[in-house]
Amino acid sequence: MNKVRRLNLSDITFGRMLTGIKARINEFPHTISWNFGSSSRRNQENILKWKGIHSGKRCFIIANGPSILRTDLSLLNNEFTFGMNRIYLNFQNSAFRPTYYVTVNELILEQCADEITQLSMPKFLNWNRRAYFEAKPDIVFLKSKMVLEDFFQFDLTRPIVFGATVTFVALQLAYYMGFQKVILVGLDHQYSEKGTPSKIETRKSLQDESHFHPQYFPPGFKWQLPDLKRSEIEFELSRKAYESDHREILDATINGNCAVFKKTDYSLLF
Repeated sequence: MNKVRRLNLSDITFGRMLTGIKARINEFPHTISWNFGSSSRRNQENILKWKGIHSGKRCFIIANGPSILRTDLSLLNNEFTFGMNRIYLNFQNSAFRPTYYVTVNELILEQCADEITQLSMPKFLNWNRRAYFEAKPDIVFLKSKMVLEDFFQFDLTRPIVFGATVTFVALQLAYYMGFQKVILVGLDHQYSEKGTPSKIETRKSLQDESHFHPQYFPPGFKWQLPDLKRSEIEFELSRKAYESDHREILDATINGNCAVFKKTDYSLLF
């Protein structure tokens, strides 16, 4: 046996096991508050308001690869859209504003809470970092679920797998909202940085070449190295979930490197 669920045996190091144990210990109080807290009940009622709200419609999920600099986002002004993580760094160059904002990465939420709070659109964030944000009607918290084998969650009032990429979370959210067709842009699926997947590191590079903005993750910023293999597993789960319900995910990324979804020409979608 060379694998344990999604992990290769070579990936199961003592350090990684220790990190996993610590993460589960830290997760425990958040799980308790999610299951029994009064604020959790209000939050779950808020989640229910979004169920099927866009049934039969199409939407765009905008990832943060360099290709969005070559993508005419102004064409999305009359579309339903999801922006993720630090998409707001592009606001200085574009009049485009997403309909919804999604980020669940704890490091981003901790380091960018003030910037995220100022965004005017509805925001879907990580329950575990709710202490960084005031409870407001435009903020919805999603609860993470730690697993060895990823799965696609259809009921977002229950904990979901955040996985290796916020795009997976956005795909689950778009499904929950009832979107019939989801189109991805900016999913370059390529990083210049190398190292241990999901390992937390402090940025040293002066410029970020893997995102649309050179200071997307600036020097001194804590971040996690990407896990492209796990991302692809989660994309496969998403594709199958949509197809089983006669829905569709298309990839309109310019020169994108993800081979999971059917490709489409962005310019022909309008």
